[in-house]
Amino acid sequence: MKLAIMQPYFAPYLGYFQLMAAVDRFVLLDDVNFINRGWINRNRILVGGREHLITIPLRGASQNQRINQIALGEETPWRAKLLKTIEQAYRKAAFYEETMPLVRDMLACPETELAPYLHASLAALHAWLDLSCRIVPSSAIYGDTGLKGAERIRDICVQEQAAIYINPPGGKDLYAPADFSALGIELRFLKPRLDEYGQCGAPFTPGLSIIDVLMHQGRTATRQALFPTELE
Repeated sequence: MKLAIMQPYFAPYLGYFQLMAAVDRFVLLDDVNFINRGWINRNRILVGGREHLITIPLRGASQNQRINQIALGEETPWRAKLLKTIEQAYRKAAFYEETMPLVRDMLACPETELAPYLHASLAALHAWLDLSCRIVPSSAIYGDTGLKGAERIRDICVQEQAAIYINPPGGKDLYAPADFSALGIELRFLKPRLDEYGQCGAPFTPGLSIIDVLMHQGRTATRQALFPTELE
């Protein structure tokens, strides 16, 4: 069984879904500390051909809280404002009409807590792209929050009886293959493939939210871009 473990992100970039497509089970690490100014509640789209940061407002978020302890900020109508921004940014994109119903459903999710909101949006994208892996929140199963860093990752792999653990290349500085092989687990790294595509005549900006890819490439081509993946 192939396993990946990642923090839940808001409408993440294509490489996140390439990792999801490469595994049988995808664990959302939602009971670790929140990272300020990270990608958990933020992402980038193009507005007028330039990068634009979109953000889900949170209530009282800090790096001393776990992701699943944080609530969404509901003081302002941010869902409607963000929806309008996306509509205006991509109304001329080739697959706007195809993609907007998905975006509207994601933003309209009634969850008021960050972790289930992110889980729901990732599950919607997972279904839209017809992926087969099972998504599992770490807070729901493993009961090992006393473990930290690589030790906890290995523990989840053992609990899941994973044969292969796949991580983005950034994990090369965090994980030692020998520590995994000692447990009978093969450690591999997936190299994201971010091929250039048209962005309404703007200079190509890689690594934007999956929303940008879907708006310009459409559902079918975006799914095709998830396969094959290169493992190191």
